[in-house]
Amino acid sequence: MKKILLSTIACATMVLAANSNYKYEITPMFGGAFSEGNLDVERNYTNAGLNIGFNLFDSAFDQVELGFLRSTEDVDYTNNTDTGITRVFTNLVKDYSLTENTSLYALVGFGAEIFDDEKFGNEDGLFGNYGLGIKYKLADQLSIKLDARHLIETDHGDSNLLYNIGFAIPFGEVAKPAPVVVEAPAPVVVPAPVAAPKDSDNDGVIDALDQCPNTMAKAKVDAVGCMTLVNLDINFDTNSAVIKDGYSPRIAEFASMLRQNPKLSATIEAHTDSVGSNAYNQKLSERRAASTVEALKALKVDPAKIKAVGYGETKPVASNATVEGRAENRRVNAVLNR
Repeated sequence: MKKILLSTIACATMVLAANSNYKYEITPMFGGAFSEGNLDVERNYTNAGLNIGFNLFDSAFDQVELGFLRSTEDVDYTNNTDTGITRVFTNLVKDYSLTENTSLYALVGFGAEIFDDEKFGNEDGLFGNYGLGIKYKLADQLSIKLDARHLIETDHGDSNLLYNIGFAIPFGEVAKPAPVVVEAPAPVVVPAPVAAPKDSDNDGVIDALDQCPNTMAKAKVDAVGCMTLVNLDINFDTNSAVIKDGYSPRIAEFASMLRQNPKLSATIEAHTDSVGSNAYNQKLSERRAASTVEALKALKVDPAKIKAVGYGETKPVASNATVEGRAENRRVNAVLNR
């Protein structure tokens, strides 16, 4: 009998373990006992009892059971006396799923047996036991269990075979894990394009640093956007110091700027190309500078804020060997002072 049970348990370990959704399980049990008959006690008698299972999680075993069985009738000795037998036990249980509702279970553990009347070597003592059973789920909270357990008394090696039927009732449902809340990914904030720094008067100095807004077009400015040099774009006829009407808008714009900025003053510098003598060109540049100053005075610019200087051909900005170069050299600039 022992060899058969051990072989069966070994085969059962190849089946997948079943899971439980409850912490505990209580099982009323009914059944019988078969004694090997070597201690002068009745070979067959009935038992009843109860066990409580504590389901394990994250363990090699699925349950620890604590229970007891008590003979339901007096067990006869061979001399016409009798006794009651009580057995208490604790076992480790391993459960193996067969189908959705059916599983095998194997158990191993130890216990103690107590005789109401100790005779013929039948004395209170400890035993070891192992067994195998099958469990079938009848409903969500009710299962039927059938098992056989082989008990071996530790002092004498005497043994008994117990066979039981029970109805397992689970309780203490395991709390379901809180649902995993997957946070929606944070919206990708695309930074607004940074506007390029503004330069309203196009003088190369951004408004945030520009201390002199509304600079005249094509004027040279310093680091804070204030004009230092303005080409008045006046093109005189040959050997002439007369300003043609076509150049009046540029001069009028410059005059307006001087009136709006009382702290500014200007030096009007006139230049010539290299055609003619140096002396002649010097005089010609002075007359052209003077003509420009007079035009500004006529536009109500304070005479104290402007003066005329002629440089003749001494400060060319381009080659006098070409028509284009000579045209660039014939210029009138306003150098500004603050």
